[in-house]
Amino acid sequence: MPRLTKIYTRTGDTGETGLVGGQRLSKDAVQLWACGTVEELNSAIGLARAVGLSEPCRRKAASRKLDTVLAGIQNDLLSLGAELATLQKDFRNGTPRICSKQVVALEKLMHELNATLGPLQEFVLPAGCRTAGALHLARTICRRAERCCVRLAPMGSGLARSEKTGDSVLPYLNRLGDTLFVLARWANHIRGIRETYWKKP
Repeated sequence: MPRLTKIYTRTGDTGETGLVGGQRLSKDAVQLWACGTVEELNSAIGLARAVGLSEPCRRKAASRKLDTVLAGIQNDLLSLGAELATLQKDFRNGTPRICSKQVVALEKLMHELNATLGPLQEFVLPAGCRTAGALHLARTICRRAERCCVRLAPMGSGLARSEKTGDSVLPYLNRLGDTLFVLARWANHIRGIRETYWKKP
């Protein structure tokens, strides 16, 4: 594992940055938009964790579980960032990658939490407790990360893409967007806060 001995290197002063294999890319490249948005998503989830730990909640075990779940997702996202920063030809044994088991884990979590939440009655506004608000913000960043990665993924339409993503990247981000929505609802639920439903005009 690499160890950072200093934070600044000056190597990015010309608008380029290095990939895991040593290649240099413009910081405006599609691949780096994807990497940067995944990093932004990770930071947003970190903010949601900080808010969740500071916000009162009578169900302390549930609050701790939420923090543990989010910490696991942050670790997944660091692996995803490493995957996106590596060209396909540079992958080696042990290179971090998102795989199907992480997609299945998110689906299992959603099934578990939805059993306690009950069915939706209407579209939900991003509101409620501060933790829920932070998770809804993370959800929207996740959808943007997904759109960035779609630009990297091979498409059935025959459109050329700059670099193929792993087979589980898009399913993972798609499930994660759904999971963050469910977690936002659950954050309100464990604090006894009613959801705010859309009022049709």
